[in-house]
Amino acid sequence: MQTQILKITGMTCGGCTIKIMRALKSMPGVGGIDLSLTSENATVLYDHKLTSVDQLKSAIKRAGYGVSTYSAMQKPRLQSSCCS
Repeated sequence: MQTQILKITGMTCGGCTIKIMRALKSMPGVGGIDLSLTSENATVLYDHKLTSVDQLKSAIKRAGYGVSTYSAMQKPRLQSSCCS
């Protein structure tokens, strides 16, 4: 299994997240999805033998949303819940 973080544009409400979740879950090989409306990120766990990043992006586009991948320099920072 591989993990891909996708930047999704055009989401405005919980209904949008449900629509995107359904689109991704319908893809073969998708094992898990963590989707955040506020950060506009989807972290997708998938089997690269059954689907590809391009196919995941196509599913999101067919659902009516914009999508891109992060380059290594653009990876979103994970917020710490603790001050250090």
